[in-house]
Amino acid sequence: VVTRDDVEQSLKAIWQYVKDKEQLLKDLHSQIKETEQRLSVKQSERDYWLEYKNVGSKAQANRIMNLEKEIKEVKDDLQTATEYYKNALKALKEENDRLVERHMELSKEQAPEKAVRYLDKSSRREIQENEWLKEEVKMYQKEVSDLKASIQLLEEENIGLVTKLIDGRLQNLR
Repeated sequence: VVTRDDVEQSLKAIWQYVKDKEQLLKDLHSQIKETEQRLSVKQSERDYWLEYKNVGSKAQANRIMNLEKEIKEVKDDLQTATEYYKNALKALKEENDRLVERHMELSKEQAPEKAVRYLDKSSRREIQENEWLKEEVKMYQKEVSDLKASIQLLEEENIGLVTKLIDGRLQNLR
Protein backbone atom coordinates (compact mmCIF):
# COMPACT_ATOMS: atom_id res chain seq x y z
CA VAL A 1 0.00 0.00 0.00
CA VAL A 2 1.35 3.32 -1.03
CA THR A 3 0.19 6.31 0.78
CA ARG A 4 -0.11 9.81 -0.32
CA ASP A 5 2.85 10.83 1.74
CA ASP A 6 4.92 8.13 0.09
CA VAL A 7 3.85 9.38 -3.34
CA GLU A 8 4.58 12.95 -2.41
CA GLN A 9 7.93 11.99 -1.04
CA SER A 10 8.62 9.97 -4.12
CA LEU A 11 7.54 12.89 -6.35
CA LYS A 12 9.61 15.29 -4.26
CA ALA A 13 12.57 12.98 -4.58
CA ILE A 14 12.04 12.73 -8.35
CA TRP A 15 11.47 16.47 -8.57
CA GLN A 16 14.62 17.06 -6.51
CA TYR A 17 16.46 14.54 -8.68
CA VAL A 18 15.30 16.35 -11.85
CA LYS A 19 16.13 19.70 -10.31
CA ASP A 20 19.62 18.44 -9.41
CA LYS A 21 20.04 17.08 -12.90
CA GLU A 22 18.92 20.41 -14.39
CA GLN A 23 21.35 22.22 -12.14
CA LEU A 24 24.04 19.75 -13.16
CA LEU A 25 23.06 20.34 -16.80
CA LYS A 26 23.31 24.13 -16.31
CA ASP A 27 26.69 23.69 -14.66
CA LEU A 28 27.79 21.50 -17.51
CA HIS A 29 26.51 24.11 -20.02
CA SER A 30 28.44 26.87 -18.23
CA GLN A 31 31.53 24.65 -18.12
CA ILE A 32 31.09 23.94 -21.82
CA LYS A 33 30.80 27.69 -22.52
CA GLU A 34 33.91 28.39 -20.46
CA THR A 35 35.73 25.59 -22.22
CA GLU A 36 34.54 26.89 -25.60
CA GLN A 37 35.76 30.37 -24.65
CA ARG A 38 39.12 28.99 -23.56
CA LEU A 39 39.19 26.91 -26.71
CA SER A 40 38.39 30.00 -28.76
CA VAL A 41 41.20 31.95 -27.05
CA LYS A 42 43.62 29.08 -27.54
CA GLN A 43 42.46 28.68 -31.13
CA SER A 44 43.06 32.36 -31.87
CA GLU A 45 46.45 32.11 -30.19
CA ARG A 46 47.21 29.00 -32.24
CA ASP A 47 46.08 30.82 -35.40
CA TYR A 48 48.31 33.78 -34.53
CA TRP A 49 51.34 31.55 -34.04
CA LEU A 50 50.60 29.55 -37.16
CA GLU A 51 50.37 32.78 -39.14
CA TYR A 52 53.60 33.98 -37.53
CA LYS A 53 55.23 30.65 -38.35
CA ASN A 54 54.07 30.75 -41.95
CA VAL A 55 54.38 34.48 -42.71
CA GLY A 56 55.78 36.51 -39.82
CA SER A 57 58.75 34.35 -39.07
CA LYS A 58 59.90 34.57 -42.67
CA ALA A 59 59.49 38.33 -42.62
CA GLN A 60 61.35 38.48 -39.30
CA ALA A 61 64.06 36.18 -40.68
CA ASN A 62 64.44 38.47 -43.71
CA ARG A 63 64.56 41.49 -41.44
CA ILE A 64 67.18 39.80 -39.25
CA MET A 65 69.27 38.96 -42.31
CA ASN A 66 69.00 42.56 -43.55
CA LEU A 67 69.98 43.90 -40.13
CA GLU A 68 72.96 41.52 -40.01
CA LYS A 69 74.05 42.75 -43.46
CA GLU A 70 73.72 46.34 -42.29
CA ILE A 71 75.75 45.55 -39.16
CA LYS A 72 78.47 43.96 -41.30
CA GLU A 73 78.51 46.98 -43.64
CA VAL A 74 78.72 49.36 -40.67
CA LYS A 75 81.59 47.32 -39.20
CA ASP A 76 83.40 47.37 -42.55
CA ASP A 77 82.83 51.12 -42.87
CA LEU A 78 84.06 51.58 -39.31
CA GLN A 79 87.19 49.56 -40.00
CA THR A 80 87.84 51.48 -43.23
CA ALA A 81 87.31 54.81 -41.48
CA THR A 82 89.55 53.70 -38.60
CA GLU A 83 92.34 52.75 -40.99
CA TYR A 84 91.92 56.02 -42.90
CA TYR A 85 92.08 58.10 -39.72
CA LYS A 86 95.04 56.11 -38.40
CA ASN A 87 96.93 56.75 -41.64
CA ALA A 88 95.88 60.39 -41.67
CA LEU A 89 96.98 60.78 -38.05
CA LYS A 90 100.31 59.11 -38.79
CA ALA A 91 100.89 61.37 -41.81
CA LEU A 92 99.89 64.41 -39.79
CA LYS A 93 102.28 63.45 -36.98
CA GLU A 94 105.11 62.96 -39.47
CA GLU A 95 104.35 66.31 -41.09
CA ASN A 96 104.16 67.94 -37.68
CA ASP A 97 107.48 66.39 -36.63
CA ARG A 98 109.07 67.55 -39.88
CA LEU A 99 107.76 71.09 -39.38
CA VAL A 100 108.96 71.14 -35.76
CA GLU A 101 112.39 69.90 -36.86
CA ARG A 102 112.55 72.57 -39.56
CA HIS A 103 111.46 75.22 -37.10
CA MET A 104 114.13 74.04 -34.65
CA GLU A 105 116.81 74.27 -37.36
CA LEU A 106 115.69 77.77 -38.29
CA SER A 107 115.67 78.76 -34.63
CA LYS A 108 119.18 77.38 -34.20
CA GLU A 109 120.35 79.34 -37.23
CA GLN A 110 118.69 82.54 -36.08
CA ALA A 111 119.66 82.22 -32.41
CA PRO A 112 123.18 83.64 -32.83
CA GLU A 113 121.87 86.57 -34.85
CA LYS A 114 119.26 87.34 -32.22
CA ALA A 115 121.82 87.00 -29.46
CA VAL A 116 124.19 89.37 -31.28
CA ARG A 117 121.49 92.04 -31.46
CA TYR A 118 121.34 92.21 -27.68
CA LEU A 119 125.10 92.50 -27.17
CA ASP A 120 127.03 95.74 -26.80
CA LYS A 121 129.07 97.20 -29.68
CA SER A 122 132.43 95.88 -28.56
CA SER A 123 131.10 92.34 -28.20
CA ARG A 124 129.50 92.59 -31.61
CA ARG A 125 132.78 93.81 -33.08
CA GLU A 126 134.59 90.87 -31.48
CA ILE A 127 132.05 88.44 -32.95
CA GLN A 128 132.40 90.06 -36.37
CA GLU A 129 136.18 89.90 -36.14
CA ASN A 130 135.91 86.28 -35.03
CA GLU A 131 133.75 85.51 -38.06
CA TRP A 132 136.23 87.34 -40.30
CA LEU A 133 139.09 85.38 -38.74
CA LYS A 134 137.23 82.12 -39.33
CA GLU A 135 136.84 83.05 -42.99
CA GLU A 136 140.54 83.96 -43.16
CA VAL A 137 141.47 80.64 -41.54
CA LYS A 138 139.37 78.80 -44.09
CA MET A 139 141.11 80.66 -46.92
CA TYR A 140 144.57 79.94 -45.47
CA GLN A 141 143.65 76.31 -44.91
CA LYS A 142 142.60 76.10 -48.54
CA GLU A 143 145.86 77.73 -49.65
CA VAL A 144 147.81 75.33 -47.42
CA SER A 145 146.03 72.32 -48.87
CA ASP A 146 146.63 73.68 -52.41
CA LEU A 147 150.31 74.25 -51.60
CA LYS A 148 150.62 70.76 -50.12
CA ALA A 149 149.11 69.33 -53.28
CA SER A 150 151.53 71.42 -55.39
CA ILE A 151 154.48 70.33 -53.24
CA GLN A 152 153.48 66.69 -53.59
CA LEU A 153 153.25 67.08 -57.36
CA LEU A 154 156.64 68.82 -57.47
CA GLU A 155 158.17 66.15 -55.24
CA GLU A 156 156.79 63.43 -57.46
CA GLU A 157 158.15 65.29 -60.49
CA ASN A 158 161.54 65.72 -58.81
CA ILE A 159 161.60 62.05 -57.88
CA GLY A 160 160.80 61.23 -61.47
CA LEU A 161 163.58 63.52 -62.73
CA VAL A 162 166.08 62.19 -60.22
CA THR A 163 165.13 58.66 -61.20
CA LYS A 164 165.69 59.54 -64.88
CA LEU A 165 168.98 61.21 -64.05
CA ILE A 166 170.18 58.20 -62.07
CA ASP A 167 169.04 55.88 -64.82
CA GLY A 168 170.87 58.05 -67.38
CA ARG A 169 174.11 58.00 -65.34
CA LEU A 170 173.84 54.26 -64.91
CA GLN A 171 173.51 53.91 -68.63
CA ASN A 172 176.47 56.18 -69.23
CA LEU A 173 178.54 54.15 -66.79
CA ARG A 174 177.81 50.98 -68.64
